[in-house]
Amino acid sequence: MNTNLANPCSILIVDDMEENLIAFEAVLGPLHQHLVRARSGEQALKAMLRQEFAVVLLDVRMPGMDGFETAANIKRLDQTKDVPIILVTGTEGGADYAYRGYAIGAADFIAKPVDPWVLRTKVTVFLDLHRKNRQLAMRATGTDTDRLTEIAQQLTEIKLLLRNRPEAEADTAALADRVAEVERAVGTLLPDRTGTE
Repeated sequence: MNTNLANPCSILIVDDMEENLIAFEAVLGPLHQHLVRARSGEQALKAMLRQEFAVVLLDVRMPGMDGFETAANIKRLDQTKDVPIILVTGTEGGADYAYRGYAIGAADFIAKPVDPWVLRTKVTVFLDLHRKNRQLAMRATGTDTDRLTEIAQQLTEIKLLLRNRPEAEADTAALADRVAEVERAVGTLLPDRTGTE
């Protein structure tokens, strides 16, 4: 199993039956991730608004808000719409459950009784995807910041060159002012930096 022990992810387990929650925790325990329980769809939505999850295991048959309704609500929210959902179903649902689940955005299904190896394998795939997405986002942010810093430095150099040229002072001063405006705009995009005059 390819798990990252130094940087655990959170997994949300949603089931109204205590014995099912205990079983899921036992199966997923060897992955050494942060497991969060929810006993209803309402609790699941509250948990998802409080923290980031790599994947959600969601029982289809629950009283009140069932798994389909919970999944639909998760997919409607901008903050949670990209979190993969594995629907956990009994054998009675068949093709209708699969159609409904995929139609609302479920990423996968697993049937009860759950095969521990299959569940761990599926969850591990989503954990790896989550980590890779986070790494890409961090790299993109770092690259953007580096590029913006470089642009801001170039603008400062151009502004100083223009201001120090004696010929055609009116044109160069106006151009220097325009460069300073762009420099300030770029500066507001950088962390802990403000545009300089």
